[in-house]
Amino acid sequence: MSNAKLNPRQSGAFIVEHAQHVRIIPAGIEKLTQEIVKGLKEKRIAVENFSQHELHPNPNTNQDDYSKAADWVFVLDTLNFCFWTPNNYTKYKVDGYTGYFALCAAIKRAIKEGLDVINPKFYSDIDLKTLKSIFRSDDGDTEIPLIEKRLEALHEVGKVVIEKYDGKFENIIKKAEKSAVSLLNLIVEEFPCFRDEAEFAGKRVSILKRAQILVADVWSCYRGQGLGYFKDIEQITMFADYRVPQVLVHFGSLEYSHELMEFLKSDTILENGDPREVEIRGASIYIIEQVRDAVIKVLQEQHPEISLDNVNSIVIDQYLWDYRRQHNADLEHIPFHKVVSIYY
Repeated sequence: MSNAKLNPRQSGAFIVEHAQHVRIIPAGIEKLTQEIVKGLKEKRIAVENFSQHELHPNPNTNQDDYSKAADWVFVLDTLNFCFWTPNNYTKYKVDGYTGYFALCAAIKRAIKEGLDVINPKFYSDIDLKTLKSIFRSDDGDTEIPLIEKRLEALHEVGKVVIEKYDGKFENIIKKAEKSAVSLLNLIVEEFPCFRDEAEFAGKRVSILKRAQILVADVWSCYRGQGLGYFKDIEQITMFADYRVPQVLVHFGSLEYSHELMEFLKSDTILENGDPREVEIRGASIYIIEQVRDAVIKVLQEQHPEISLDNVNSIVIDQYLWDYRRQHNADLEHIPFHKVVSIYY
């Protein structure tokens, strides 16, 4: 067993090379490339989309909000995992929102109610009763999944930020010295709850969905400027979850073996680290990296008027994640792999 850990891009390529349950289809990658180029031309794909959402922090309101936005993003991504439960398909909703946006709505509601939820002094020793109140659902009955795990995550990260970084996530960002890779490595080293890795075909692979999305959300929130400027942002890959693969199958870039498709249709829960789960997630990373490279080539050759500064796997992932929500009815027939996990 090799101890050398592959980064997410290397992991995606290695996983695809050794995959037994998934197949990459070049024609589907080409189709997806054209979709992304079209989205960029029509300005539907843009870094601004993140901070324009009403539930996301906006660092540009005033000076006080500037660094607070980083703390807000940090709390969101510490809690950004698993919004479904295998034994209860009643969707968790807050202010009519489901999934990740229900989380955002709950945090925003708590801030409006005067709770200092983005301050590690508050959340590093928050109790379960308070957390349950913060995440109360519209129906009053449906609980956000894995509430105890969320409590553990907040305690874990809060204590580290207080003890080592003067209570500000901004100080971790600054320690990375404008390197997205350095920030990613810092997050994974400092906070075990972000350490999304697996053993696969004799190697240690890293998927790092939430750690990467945290770096990406800082970049997106600040629109790649100031605190959000990273000289190597293109090193961040997509965020391998259970929803984007549905879009990849829909576009014909990802194909499951007959056995895997039947398994997914059976609604059986996979263990985190199962080779089938790792293959789906690794293939997702690989495909989006291929698409990104192809998109850049098309833009360079055919659309020199489009700046490449903000064309990366982050904006492609954000677009595909939104695409899945917007085309839910068309994609719902494609089964997704079900894992109860803190990693996505």
